Amino acid sequence: MRSLSDLRVKLYADGADIDSILRLYRDPLIHGFTTNPTLMRKAGISDYEGFSRSLLASVTDRPISLEVFADDIKSMAAQARKIASWGKNVNVKIPVTNTKGQTTAPLIRELAGEGIVLNITAIMTLEQVKHVVEALHPDVPAIVSVFAGRIADTGVDPVPLMKDALVALQQRPKAELLWASPREILNVFQADEIGTHIITATSEILSKLKLFGKNLTEYSLDTVKMFYSDAEAAGFIL
Repeated sequence: MRSLSDLRVKLYADGADIDSILRLYRDPLIHGFTTNPTLMRKAGISDYEGFSRSLLASVTDRPISLEVFADDIKSMAAQARKIASWGKNVNVKIPVTNTKGQTTAPLIRELAGEGIVLNITAIMTLEQVKHVVEALHPDVPAIVSVFAGRIADTGVDPVPLMKDALVALQQRPKAELLWASPREILNVFQADEIGTHIITATSEILSKLKLFGKNLTEYSLDTVKMFYSDAEAAGFIL
């Protein structure tokens, strides 16, 4: 039987809770970390730079993706350069468009040309993947984050798109494809099977890795016991 150590896909942890991040940092299965403004806000973070620098001071040997939050291209560029200066293990997250739907490909080309390691985020179409690939520098590492989980939320199977994205990335051998927003542990094994380089997941999803290989008959019995225990604790009577 396979073990989790046999996975080829690299596991990244997605979140903004510093305690959770440091706990996962001790797990050798976790190869890197990602976060975004939404996760930071949910975690109650108000000092973006302070949080980021604290995180980088604690996690020094694995990549950390930190996202720009400006909306105009000039401000995005300034933020990207500032964030990149905070540490050698920083990957600067750039959304594939701004809120007006304007492509960030020219900015990606400019920053990658300066040697900044980017993580292009919020991608959901193969056309977007191809535009990003064209903008990336062939000699500079990068991450191309396709939001497979959000694609699946619309009723579309993301696996064919992810396979096509891997083909598109062959033009940029230093770029890695990331499966973003997974909804269940099955997605980890789907990503691994097709050769996706990275999958990033919240601590809630990653906690389910402990169920890998669990006997389903035992799991069924555990579930029955849970229902019985909860009904008893609730004091239900008929």
